[in-house]
Amino acid sequence: MDQIFTIHRYWMWANAMRTHFDKCLTDKSRDKKQDISWFADYEGVFLSHWYAALFVVIEGWHKMKLKDQVIDDLLSSSNVDLLRRFRNGVCHFQPNYLDDRFIAFMAEPTTVAWVRKLNTEFGRYFLQTLASESDNVSHKQ
Repeated sequence: MDQIFTIHRYWMWANAMRTHFDKCLTDKSRDKKQDISWFADYEGVFLSHWYAALFVVIEGWHKMKLKDQVIDDLLSSSNVDLLRRFRNGVCHFQPNYLDDRFIAFMAEPTTVAWVRKLNTEFGRYFLQTLASESDNVSHKQ
């Protein structure tokens, strides 16, 4: 069970970045940039680190051999490899500002909906699993 708490922590970190990113999207007072400086703005910072952190959750999911039909279906997507490369671009220095690791993920039309769905489904899984474990512990007492 400790491993579930560990992978859940990684999801919580990723989801915190998503929350900050979503807040930026709804902040009407901010000037919305349409050029490459977007990557250095708060929106780009939070989005990039959300995506990178979400890939760590995928790595943990595979290492722990967890199973959930909806999540496993989402993880069968070619977007997983695009997200891995995006994470590598975020977490490992790239000399080109608009490195292909970023562009390839952003250019794929399915990634935005896919990453949001994956994030949501991980959240659902952890809520269900941790609630179930909590029920099991309270029934044993």
